[in-house]
Amino acid sequence: MQIEGKRALVTGASSGIGEAIARALAAEGARVAVNSSKSVEQGEAVARSLPGGVYVQGDVSDPEQARALVEKTVEALGGLDVLVNNAGTTVRIDHGDFDSVTPEVWRRILDTNVLGTWLVTQAAIPHLRASGDACIVNMGSVAGLRPAGSSIPYAASKAAVHHLTLLLANVLGPQVRVNAIAPGLIDTPWTADWNDLRAGVQAMAPLQRSGVPDDVASICLGLLKSGYVTGQVVAVDGGIALR
Repeated sequence: MQIEGKRALVTGASSGIGEAIARALAAEGARVAVNSSKSVEQGEAVARSLPGGVYVQGDVSDPEQARALVEKTVEALGGLDVLVNNAGTTVRIDHGDFDSVTPEVWRRILDTNVLGTWLVTQAAIPHLRASGDACIVNMGSVAGLRPAGSSIPYAASKAAVHHLTLLLANVLGPQVRVNAIAPGLIDTPWTADWNDLRAGVQAMAPLQRSGVPDDVASICLGLLKSGYVTGQVVAVDGGIALR
């Protein structure tokens, strides 16, 4: 896939990993729709800073809003070639603290991370198929690959995203390729005060540092450009899964 001229939607793109991916796509010549649920001013600012960028607000976990944000993207960009399902949420709960993992916590995390990924993808599939040269990149986590992560519900949700990626890749080819990225700890506004985890990663990971959003964005571009790769989950974790 040549990125230049492609039309892309990046969910959860007002900051952090999503913003980095949106900027990387725009730098390669794509037109990008920046989405967020609540950080409207930040999202609009990111979109304004991108050549041809547009902003679409919407909560991916809500079926009507998920459909609407895809339709608004297609209307603004004239079609859709790239979907990056980056929107997600978590809460830090020690894995042994069973009492804090309430049904509300499960629902909020699963609704955004799993159902949201599905709803946006479902709405986007007809447009991606019409493109004929399309790609989806889902945002998983190293927590979905090994027993780790900010909470048990979060880790389980990302494991579900990984398997959803494989299932989608199996049925959407050859018109649409589907891959996932599994980041380790990445320095974003979400993780700014996670100093204890950051110190642990620096002590354990072979590369001895946490990641930055551009580490993930570069892999996203690589997956988009790799026309013979589908159904893969690529860890971007400094090697910590080895330990």
